[in-house]
Amino acid sequence: MKTTPSLTGWLAVPLALGTLLAGLLDGRCQTPDAYRQRWRASAVNERIERNIEKHRKGDSAITVVDVAGRPVANATLEVRQQSHEFLFGCNAFVLGQLDTPEKNRRYEEAFLKLFNFATVPFYWEGTEPSKGELRYAEPARDIWRRPPPDRFLPWAATNGVTLKGHPLLWHAYNPAWLPKDADALRELYRKRFREITSRFADKIGIWDVVNESLVCPKTYPLFTPDREYVRWAFAEAAPLFPANTRLMINEVTSPFNFLPAEKNPYYAQIKSLLEQGAAIRGIGFQYHYFRRQHLDSFLVDPKCDPVKLLDVYEQFGQFNLPLYVTEITLPSAGEGGDALQAEVVSDHYRLWFATPRMAGITWWNLGDGTAVKGENEAKGGLVEADFNPKPAYRELDRLINQQWKTRLTLKTDAAGKAGFRGFHGQYTVAVITRDGKREFPVALRSGAGLSRATLKLP
Repeated sequence: MKTTPSLTGWLAVPLALGTLLAGLLDGRCQTPDAYRQRWRASAVNERIERNIEKHRKGDSAITVVDVAGRPVANATLEVRQQSHEFLFGCNAFVLGQLDTPEKNRRYEEAFLKLFNFATVPFYWEGTEPSKGELRYAEPARDIWRRPPPDRFLPWAATNGVTLKGHPLLWHAYNPAWLPKDADALRELYRKRFREITSRFADKIGIWDVVNESLVCPKTYPLFTPDREYVRWAFAEAAPLFPANTRLMINEVTSPFNFLPAEKNPYYAQIKSLLEQGAAIRGIGFQYHYFRRQHLDSFLVDPKCDPVKLLDVYEQFGQFNLPLYVTEITLPSAGEGGDALQAEVVSDHYRLWFATPRMAGITWWNLGDGTAVKGENEAKGGLVEADFNPKPAYRELDRLINQQWKTRLTLKTDAAGKAGFRGFHGQYTVAVITRDGKREFPVALRSGAGLSRATLKLP
């Protein structure tokens, strides 16, 4: 059943990129030549496509039988992938907060067309802005980009969206009433952890436990040079969650995405924490460029190298934990910005999707104007303020909903058998015979080996 990606498949990638680039150039794209030389190298694209074929797909063996268990030959099978196992996400911080019902509808529509994964805000300033004012449930006074977390639960259940809570502990975006004394603050964190887990531990299965500890300022009451509070937070939080909850550590963009393991402070921190028994079950990497000039400088920097990026992620993969790109901002501001954003988005999503241990990718702000104050001038949304899609959104739609979704038509052989290789996820297989059409659910799961399904016709 196993197939090997053909050279023809690999050659299709540069051709597709060439088509994309032609369209982007019409939009006066300002992507530097040095960037394109690195990211268009044939060895890079072969590695990416080889990894996607190996790590994002599985094999299915289907047998169709009749009610008596006899094989049904020459049946037509329409194989249609319905959803991805891989988590393509975005923060949903303004869910239900836009100024008209139509804008809220368009926001949700744009979100759900691409994404099956949503980050839910649990910033302390939003969950308890004044002491004792808990904002977990509806109704609650409105705070921009901080809907009460209960709002997300029915929406996610209705639309098949996986939720992630962000964050349990961070040195920033905390309410002004918190004490400066470290012991008193720890006791309040224990209370906060209990409140959150009592409400959401069985409803949200992925959490950022600690955020951005390596850039923690010395003014934070729990700060110590060794960031001991990170181990403490995992030790306090982990027993409150089910054992299968994915508890994550999350860190800022630079330089931790690019430094090799032997020089990487984030790698060293995680290694030390795991050796101490910390219940880290996922590793997050941010990827923010909040100004156009920052992105332009990054693209010409030799460290913006897909080979180095893949190598670093694969080194972190040696921890045998799932990796996530947790927050992404790539601006579209400035001349040719829409086209530049689309090209860089396409390149990076292909690379992230190809990373062997990667489990999810999360864009940060879906729409222009929905970022935190001071970041909106970057125009880092995938859609405009009126929710019209930008080229980057359309490019992700092409990748996620077309190139990375499997749709096939097969015929069973004399033994009633047929097989296919497809992207991991949930499928509907329609069996069509002269007696009619019957649909069956089939799943392809990563790490499960060959998926076998017997489809019994009535």
